[in-house]
Amino acid sequence: MLLQAQTLIHYLEELAPKRLAFDWDQVGLQLGSSHGTVRKVLIALDFDERVLAEACSEGADFILIHHPFIFCPLSAVRTDLPQGRLIAAALAAGLRIYASHTNLDMVSGGVNDALADRLGLAEPEVLQTKGTQCFEKIAVFVPDGHEDKIRDALASAGAGWIGSYSHCTFQSPGTGTFIPREGTNPYVGEQGKLERASEVRLETIYPAELRKRVVSAMLKAHPYEEAAYDLYPLLNAGKPYGLGRVGKLERACTLEEFCAVVKEKLEITELRLTGEARQVKKVAVCGGSGGELVQAAQFAGADVLVTGDLRYHQAREAQALGIAVIDAGHDATEQVIIPVLCTYLRNRLAQDGYRVEVLASAVRTTPWMTL
Repeated sequence: MLLQAQTLIHYLEELAPKRLAFDWDQVGLQLGSSHGTVRKVLIALDFDERVLAEACSEGADFILIHHPFIFCPLSAVRTDLPQGRLIAAALAAGLRIYASHTNLDMVSGGVNDALADRLGLAEPEVLQTKGTQCFEKIAVFVPDGHEDKIRDALASAGAGWIGSYSHCTFQSPGTGTFIPREGTNPYVGEQGKLERASEVRLETIYPAELRKRVVSAMLKAHPYEEAAYDLYPLLNAGKPYGLGRVGKLERACTLEEFCAVVKEKLEITELRLTGEARQVKKVAVCGGSGGELVQAAQFAGADVLVTGDLRYHQAREAQALGIAVIDAGHDATEQVIIPVLCTYLRNRLAQDGYRVEVLASAVRTTPWMTL
């Protein structure tokens, strides 16, 4: 089955809805067309000449990046300058470039959860909450005897999950009426005659970002030619989303020992450190540039904050607050999301029967070198 670009984009926005990105951010499809099919996906932290060459070599036609390639509004596309030259080459190669940035930082299962998991933090919580997940309810009217099939379809699409419980629905019996008109092919009843059918009202909730997926799964499983259903917005507060995570290590260790763990897990040879800690047990993390979360990490009771791009005055603030900060680098604290995205897309595509290869870029786009 051929994968449409719009379908792939929908899968990406199920994971990281664009509405969660900061107002100043530039996320979504940045280059290329949302129409047509996708043969192979390449996932990278950034887009540059090396990633372009890799995509062409591997036969990828869709590149998912974390850092937006086009960040400031363009007043011109000049092929005698690096960005314009790269834009022209990408378009000539038929590439699509899609960016998932601060929205991917915010969500459950995004950059910060990947970083917390890589460093072994148990039961991580959001460090700086920006909002909570929104829910909706679907109520669908199903002929008696078909409710289990519809319930299974809804659950498979992500509806009816409450905590560790799945298939959570409420059903009530009733009688549905309809008259099949000319040109119809009714599941029950005859054209031109009022039909009374024993039906079940089946209702459940789902995260708002899964609406299209849930409705599509329900319609596909429903026996009626025209299914009747209602959608309702809810005020129920779901999981919080926001920047950073905070959790606990399995066992306490010294700050020096934890620095060695960070180097090993993030595959780096050096880091910057400010502050002291008698022991490290509770750890805050923020992928990319998280120096502004020093105070939040200290308030959460963290012994150390792991992030990147720590500025001088933020380091001074950490010293004054008595919290240690490990600057492991912007790219190293975000690179952890690449294998997570690969796994997510592979599973999501396979679930719907798509056989599209998803590759992790072998290019490390860090601009830094160690002398």
